Amino acid sequence: MNIDFPPPSKGTYNNAGGCRQLANYMEHEDLERMEKGIYTEGFFNLTEDNLYKADVIEAIDTNIGQLLKTDAKFYAIHVSPSEKELKIMGNTEQEQAEVMKRYIREIFIPEYAKNFNKGLSAEDIKFYGKIHFDRNRSDNELNMHCHLIVSRKDLSNKKKLSPLTNHKNTKKGAIKGGFDRTNLFQQAEAGFDKLFDYQRNLQETFVYCNTMKNGSIKDKLQMQEQELKQSRKPLVSEIENSKKQESANVGTDIQPNAQTFDQSNDQPASQSINQTSNSISGQNALSSLFSILPTAADVSNPNPEDKQPLRKQKKKKKGRRIG
Repeated sequence: MNIDFPPPSKGTYNNAGGCRQLANYMEHEDLERMEKGIYTEGFFNLTEDNLYKADVIEAIDTNIGQLLKTDAKFYAIHVSPSEKELKIMGNTEQEQAEVMKRYIREIFIPEYAKNFNKGLSAEDIKFYGKIHFDRNRSDNELNMHCHLIVSRKDLSNKKKLSPLTNHKNTKKGAIKGGFDRTNLFQQAEAGFDKLFDYQRNLQETFVYCNTMKNGSIKDKLQMQEQELKQSRKPLVSEIENSKKQESANVGTDIQPNAQTFDQSNDQPASQSINQTSNSISGQNALSSLFSILPTAADVSNPNPEDKQPLRKQKKKKKGRRIG
């Protein structure tokens, strides 16, 4: 799950004024999809779907109490699942869009509110989301993602909320509460995994990606060591399963009893033969797994060159006949 906060700029993400430019961009995909006869998703918030863009603009632009002209009035957030994550979110675009809205409402926004450390809940956050299905610069088959526009002020229009502040859980000074983006990323990831029972590999985690990008050399080496240990687990498990299968087959299918060949019995002879074949196959598979291990002979004499060659027997010369 990739979550990012586009920095304010003079273009689409200019947040010192009104949000019309950003709202227009969030809707840019709809016209092309409508021309192709493909359904589109409207704006949504915590409780409502298919909201009009004009209502979104008015709600954000009027929730700016006590903000200066140059202050940020809103923030943009991108929430982009990976292809692997999208596949468990649904088989169709519409299914994935519904699940994405559920994730935003039940996991992301509650964690976003909690992270300000001001006793806020999801109901205190004024936000609007828009689902996009395409990404022009991506070669992925699945590209659904969500754009969020979040008001700088809470729903009561009293508290200032900035997810781009560098303060973290501060209790003294002008800024109290702060915002820990790293914690938000981790909690949003954990919430996704719990909500969808998603088994996340180490390489997919935020901790792994962040460490390999921004960590120290020591941290990167420790992460690579952890990754190596995880990659070895499947081989160990496979060997243990083969051992269990070998133990289960010992003394069962090697010598079939007389009933095996009795066609009137419940178990036909063909089934018994197949079981025997399967047992042999399992033993062959075990042999192939352990073929990479050194044999006792190799341990006792690791260098093949040290082995004494066999002496060739000399051929007896035939005696010459005289006369």
